[in-house]
Amino acid sequence: MKVILGLSGGVDSSVAAINLINEGYEVEAIFMRNWDSAINNDVLGNPNDPMDVCPQEKDYMDALAVANKLGIKLHRVDFVSEYWDRVFSYFLDEYKNGRTPNPDIMCNKEIKFKAFLDYALSLGCDYIAMGHYAQVEHTENGSFLVRGADDNKDQTYFLCQLTSKQLEKSLFPIGHMQKSEVREIARKYDLITANKKDSTGICFIGERNFNQFLKNYLPAKPGKMVMLDGTVMGEHEGLMYYTIGQRKGIRIGGLDGYSNEPWFVIGKDLLKNELIIGQGFDHPYVYSNRCIVKNVNFIGEKFEGECTAKFRYRQPDNDVRIKWIDDTTLEVTYDHVRAVTPGQACVLYKGKYCLGGGTITDVFYNDEKRKY
Repeated sequence: MKVILGLSGGVDSSVAAINLINEGYEVEAIFMRNWDSAINNDVLGNPNDPMDVCPQEKDYMDALAVANKLGIKLHRVDFVSEYWDRVFSYFLDEYKNGRTPNPDIMCNKEIKFKAFLDYALSLGCDYIAMGHYAQVEHTENGSFLVRGADDNKDQTYFLCQLTSKQLEKSLFPIGHMQKSEVREIARKYDLITANKKDSTGICFIGERNFNQFLKNYLPAKPGKMVMLDGTVMGEHEGLMYYTIGQRKGIRIGGLDGYSNEPWFVIGKDLLKNELIIGQGFDHPYVYSNRCIVKNVNFIGEKFEGECTAKFRYRQPDNDVRIKWIDDTTLEVTYDHVRAVTPGQACVLYKGKYCLGGGTITDVFYNDEKRKY
């Protein structure tokens, strides 16, 4: 059977290729070009600065070196326009509306398991494969998403928008492994990616300053930084630069009449363009016990009742109760969770299975809607 693997130039997809070959699959690979590095240089400045050059080209050379060493064909495919239209535009729209989006979830839904899948099928593949720390169960009743064996690396949170139909054509060759095992195999095969640092952050920003990058696409709207009672404490640079529960970047401290506890973002007033701040990690206003989740993708048969949820990546599971409001909207209730944030994903689980997820739009404590 023929498998087309997404080969990124990282260690995870490199070892995924090895596992597929050892399992007897006919393997080809695709390196995806999702972002035009010239855009970054145009808007951010110095093409002669090594930090100002997108690492995409180096990733491609590493992917090519791995493919050559393993004897598999590597295609280089351009998904720049699809990424801009389906992922980056969504990213900007969410920030315009004061929310904190997760572009990785949209990238998996629209690019890696849609545009990539369509292209791979045109090459005659039976399955596509990715180097995600996740697993899939293929059964007579459909295909289901299962947590990765490495709890610290599990990436099902970012795959919550995949449908059963997409999963039917998907393999995750390292999902049963620990990260340490992946590194060990890469060293055994003497791959160039064996000790390569894991990529972090948003791919199209890289190591750049996030606020500076965003300013090139969205005009900043400075405003007042206030407490819940309206007391003005300073000025913010623009609501889009802050998220609920954030401490870094507030730059307030040592004020007369206030304790030495750190200040956190506890809310946003979009109409007044005010950033609401409060003292203490456990400020009551940053907690909620109910939220509305829209555009829900549910893998398998829908149900109402008890399950668990993650409201942020690597957050421990929270016990929740779900109730359908309409076909794609859920009311999710829980007990006193910190910094549940509009724009972020609520991802649902039942034991080892990831049930899917959607986007948090409204957050409440009892019947009081939070100004998030």
